[in-house]
Amino acid sequence: MALVPYEEGGGWAARQLHSPSATFHFASRTIRLQQDWRRLGVAAVVWDAAVVLCAYLEMEGIDLRDRSVIELGAGTGLLGIVVTLLGKGYFVFSLKAIYNCSARVTITDRAAALEFLESNVQANLPPELRPRAVVKELTWGKDLDNFPSGAFDFVLGADIVYLEETFAELLQTLEHLCSDQTVVLLSCRIRYDRDLKFLKMLRGRFSVYEVHYDSSKDVHIYKAQRGSHKDDF
Repeated sequence: MALVPYEEGGGWAARQLHSPSATFHFASRTIRLQQDWRRLGVAAVVWDAAVVLCAYLEMEGIDLRDRSVIELGAGTGLLGIVVTLLGKGYFVFSLKAIYNCSARVTITDRAAALEFLESNVQANLPPELRPRAVVKELTWGKDLDNFPSGAFDFVLGADIVYLEETFAELLQTLEHLCSDQTVVLLSCRIRYDRDLKFLKMLRGRFSVYEVHYDSSKDVHIYKAQRGSHKDDF
């Protein structure tokens, strides 16, 4: 969400971040994303947490068809693109209407990143799925009335927990977007003690469980829901 670059370093990881593009294979498609570290910093590069969450959704076979999904802090758009592809459904025909059972995906970030995000989304979705993915501005804690309260089946975020000054607004945003049935999936690398502080804040309002850990990338995926229940997908 925040357009603040991390400290630059050397090595393979830094070269990947500074590369003008990145290529992935999910949902039987090749996804080619533009990156722009120099102009937009962390909002315009692909982080491991997004890759791990995409792989988790695909490997677990989580059914996203006919679901309403919102991604927070989308950056390059990888996660939102993959969710739209995985959520491809079918058409139901009746005498009165034709109903599309594909996922309805809202892909959000701050205003400065939207043009870049939109270009990646449009370039990587087939024409029939583009209307199912909407890129929209969302600054956490602000203008939440532009999003229906509790209307989403899934709220997703990849590597969005790292700036302590955004924690209260992020929690407020999650509370606004979630109903008792909403599933929140947050994928993150725990880099600092302050990251654990957000998880503690989240546990004050939601039931939180770790559902996956990728040891090769040191990325955790947490599932959160309101109340004390622990539902399956």
